[in-house]
Amino acid sequence: MSIFKRRRFPVEIILLCVRWYCKYGISYRDLAEMMQERGVNVDPSTIFRWVQRYAPEIEKRIRPYQGHRSGSWRVDETYVRVGGKWKYLFRAIDKHGHLIDFMLSSRRDTGAAYRFLRKALKMMGDYPPSTITTDKLASYPKAIRRLQCEGLLAKDVEHRTSKYLNNVIEADHGALKRVIRPTRGFQRMRTASATIKGFEVIRMIRRGHCVLTQPGATGEIQLVNQLFGLAV
Repeated sequence: MSIFKRRRFPVEIILLCVRWYCKYGISYRDLAEMMQERGVNVDPSTIFRWVQRYAPEIEKRIRPYQGHRSGSWRVDETYVRVGGKWKYLFRAIDKHGHLIDFMLSSRRDTGAAYRFLRKALKMMGDYPPSTITTDKLASYPKAIRRLQCEGLLAKDVEHRTSKYLNNVIEADHGALKRVIRPTRGFQRMRTASATIKGFEVIRMIRRGHCVLTQPGATGEIQLVNQLFGLAV
């Protein structure tokens, strides 16, 4: 529990606030009011700091619980406003809608596509892709060829460009953005990246794309508590 050292609130309250903020798409102020109704007086800025510190920690610890992923990857990028400017959120899911990986980037070039795919391949070492479906962005074929030349991606992996097949990830972008919308834009890349990690991982847990001991909210609570060694 060293990562919660010097926090004056119980660990259970901290994790509850992080989970609710990332799950329900509400503002920090609204969440602070909800907690106040439950007898917990916490400042919105304190909840913000909790999300920045512990959302990435949940994302890091959840990976062993992700379970099987299909070899059919759907890769696309969407826009996120940071510091008043549009940035690019690269995302990959499998054909069933299960999250593969994501990465926030200032650029949408070959280098960014390469870094994202390399990151996703490393994350999914046990479940490599057999097909990668993207839009017609010219950066993807170049990035894929580079990964194949470096031996990081199998030579027989098929790259497809199909808007129809990528409908599943485009719909998933929309669901994620509904959670992001109450933030009204991020101020810095670092805070945007940390917060989006929380949104992505809690959505993954909520949709049953992780190994849960029980379905529904009870299983979600138990899993998050288990990640930090709390009694379930």
